[in-house]
Amino acid sequence: MTDSRKTPTTNSKGRPEGRGEGARPSDLVCLGRISGSHGVRGAVRIQTYTDRPEDVAAYGPLVSETGDRSYQLTVQRPAKSGVIALVGGVDDRDAAQALKGTRLFVEREVLPAAGDGEFYHADLIGMKAVRVDGAPLGEIIAVQNFGAGDVLELRAENSGKTVMVPFSRGVVPEVDLAGGTVRIDLPDSLNEDLD
Repeated sequence: MTDSRKTPTTNSKGRPEGRGEGARPSDLVCLGRISGSHGVRGAVRIQTYTDRPEDVAAYGPLVSETGDRSYQLTVQRPAKSGVIALVGGVDDRDAAQALKGTRLFVEREVLPAAGDGEFYHADLIGMKAVRVDGAPLGEIIAVQNFGAGDVLELRAENSGKTVMVPFSRGVVPEVDLAGGTVRIDLPDSLNEDLD
């Protein structure tokens, strides 16, 4: 068992900017992004931000960032970084290609609650990072995973530089969602990267 933190469903590129009908930005979670068309019959490639790529379609229709479009997905098969899927009402390559770059959101209330020690990326992004002694470090701007576990991307408060911090209990001993802070025991090797 590793000491790394869990993130059941993710949003790796920032807080949702769009709004569903009556939804606040924090009520939406980005589950994926259409990265292009696939084939000639309207299928799309979707880069997914869910633990299991096929779960991008598990929570019902998804909405665009502005909430003005709804997308019913039918996953066909796994693909690199996500899935190949059909989108309801899209039946040719041109229509599929026109969706390239569309971010797909779901209402937060339909997602399962995060378990003990689990966090949604959308909850972590934008949180203030502080040292173990409470001194300010900066802000969490993204959560990345390059294959060896989740990494917090931190923008330094003073220099504006960014640094990647392993999201493990040893480095991140406390996440205070209610207080909006992440306490980080920054390794000495990373201190100079923030200056």
